[in-house]
Formats: sequence, C-alpha cells, structure tokens
Amino acid sequence: MPHRDALWRVFRANFPDLTWPPAVADQLPTLVPLRRLASGRSLFVQGQRPAAFYAVVSGEVENRFTGVDGRVSVIALVGSPRLFGLAAFAAGRPSEYEAVAKGPVEVLVIGRAAYELLMDAVPGFARALLAEFALRFDLTLGQLQAARHQSAPDRFSAALTQLAQQRGRPSADGWLEVRATQTELAQLAHVSRQTANDLLADAEAAGRVKRGRGRWWLRPAPG
Repeated sequence: MPHRDALWRVFRANFPDLTWPPAVADQLPTLVPLRRLASGRSLFVQGQRPAAFYAVVSGEVENRFTGVDGRVSVIALVGSPRLFGLAAFAAGRPSEYEAVAKGPVEVLVIGRAAYELLMDAVPGFARALLAEFALRFDLTLGQLQAARHQSAPDRFSAALTQLAQQRGRPSADGWLEVRATQTELAQLAHVSRQTANDLLADAEAAGRVKRGRGRWWLRPAPG
C-alpha cells in the first residue's frame, strides 16, 4: 500500500470526524514517514523518552513492562490502525513500557513537526486527541482493576475477547478465527502457561472455544 494511502487510512480511522485542510493534507505525508521493523525489534524501550508517537499500519506491536523483579508483563497487543506511545511523547517523559514488533511491522512515525502541525492547523484535533487520552486512561484503570481484583478466569476471558477483537477473522461457520499461542494468552491475562492451558480447555468444554495449532476459534457472543 503506498505510503500516502496508508497514512490517510490510519488517520481517518482514528479521527473520523475531522476535516483535513488542503494544506495539511499536502504537507502531512512528508512529515510522517513509514518505518518497517523486523520481528523482535524495539521502537523504544522502557525508560526512554520517545521522539514520536506511532500508528500501526500492518502487523502488531507488543507493549510490555518489565518489573524490578525482571518479570515481563504484556500491557497490550497493538494492531492497525491503533495509535500508541502518546502519553510519554506528549508529556516529554520516559516511557513506562517497551514497544516491540511481533513479526514484521509497519508503523507511521508522528514526530514533533507533524504533531505541531496537527495541533495548530487541524480544527478539532486537540479535542479528539484529548478524548483518546481519556479513553486510554479509562482502559488503564480497567487493566489495573483486572490485575488487582479480578480472578484468573475473568482476566483470561478478557484476554480472549481482546485478542478476538484485534486479530479475529470470521470463518464460514460463524466463529472467529484467532491466530494466537497459549503463551500470548497467558501473558496478556497475567497467568501461568499451565493455567492458560487449563482455562482454554474449560472454555473449549463449555463450547466457547475450539482449539487448533497456533490458533483457536471463539464463538461470538449473542448479539
């Protein structure tokens, strides 16, 4: 996909209600480069002040936190067209997490010049970005609540739903096919791999999940 097309697909998906002035539409693609990363490469590391924030064009980025005990916790799996790295960049503070490519990844790099153009020249962009910050804050509180107060099955169910939303592809029989390993599920739910295996088996026995090699299928909740 050409760079310009990818940029506008991502920006319009994140900010669907904005009107883009012609001067901005012409200038923005020159200020927002497309960056490709190989699997396992980091965009920024924990404790680093990012020089930009990012939007995923293709692939998936794993945001993960390493505690003082060396344990790694997955905060989120970020796919297209989501933004990430917003808080640390806007505040000029070190990032609380590391962003790592899971497989080949393409991201848009939204640096200072592009950020200032968007804030100053696009009507409503600042309000839209503030709404995005508010949503992220609410999601962070939800994650904190889940980590501290929810049971392992509840956290696991939330992880199943999150992966289905991010990676799910409808199959002919009406189920959602999701390519994810038990290790990924365990990390996202903050449980051991054995617990993830046991909970996945329980979900399969209950008819909510079907398992395959490196993938599983989730029965969508009734509408």
